[in-house]
Amino acid sequence: MRASLIALLAFAAGILAMLLAQGWLPHHPAGQASRVPAIARVATQPPLDDAEAPALPQDDWPEQAPTPEQVLYTQPQLLDAALARLGPRVPGRPNLYLLAFAGDGSEDVFHNEAEYAARLFTRRFGATAHALVLENSPDTLSTRPLATWSNLESALDGLADAMDPRQDVLLLYLSTHGSEDHTLLVDMDPLPLDQIGAQDLGAILAARPFKWKVVVVNACYSGGFIPSLQGEGTLVLTAARSDRSSFGCGNDSAATYFGRAWLIDALNHTPDFIAAFAQAKGEITKWERQERLLPSEPQMAIGKGIAEQLARWRQGLKPGPAVPFQQPRQSAPLAAHH
Repeated sequence: MRASLIALLAFAAGILAMLLAQGWLPHHPAGQASRVPAIARVATQPPLDDAEAPALPQDDWPEQAPTPEQVLYTQPQLLDAALARLGPRVPGRPNLYLLAFAGDGSEDVFHNEAEYAARLFTRRFGATAHALVLENSPDTLSTRPLATWSNLESALDGLADAMDPRQDVLLLYLSTHGSEDHTLLVDMDPLPLDQIGAQDLGAILAARPFKWKVVVVNACYSGGFIPSLQGEGTLVLTAARSDRSSFGCGNDSAATYFGRAWLIDALNHTPDFIAAFAQAKGEITKWERQERLLPSEPQMAIGKGIAEQLARWRQGLKPGPAVPFQQPRQSAPLAAHH
């Protein structure tokens, strides 16, 4: 009996050793403190026979672009170059630093908004406005840093070094799909990228020294991000309440409802972000009534002191002319649901 038990234990130990050797190790899901990078997780999967191995989902990967591995390899250089292109900080007054994040590479609408936001702020709001873009798009794989969790953290670290933490304002504009569990879609197939949840985003920002922040979450169910983001010195704007969809994405659309109403229409009318939100909310309500859609009900949370600091940034600011929105291809504005 004892010999049989010893043999059984030896067999079990052998199986365990084999699994460990092949990389079947437990991992923490994305968003926890001990997050394992998505690429590392994929690398630990056991090899498959050729007959079992699925084809990589690269059918939509642009032929003229670098390979997925090359794209990942160049991320530090692309991000360093983007940070180096930031204009010099204007001393003696608050500056504003935009970080635009377009998370879903399968639809042009998010890429369109990120690119437009950078043009709008740097052209209309003068030398005190600076812009950096992270985006997932087949069109910019060799020119823009990807919109990923890792690049978001690295970009924020770079901006923190460039900014005066006592008076400058960070504006983080995120545009992508959102889920009912309040997670932002981060996708550039076939790259394995970590998703960003509401608690994740709150923790990322809390770990950095930004005193003054404006966080704009343009996604479905984005009101669910407010509890983890709101606080002193922070303005939070969302495209929808926590249990509602927002509208205007899809490959037939050039801009989302919120992107068109807040970025393109309202901020070309006023540099006041809070007044622009009120205007945008009215426009969105009108469009949704016309289309007989369930109201998205955009949300706003104003933390102590942020309205006054934004007013200081606007002091002496003479906005330039309105920046036209160039609609790419044959996009039709204000169409589709996301």
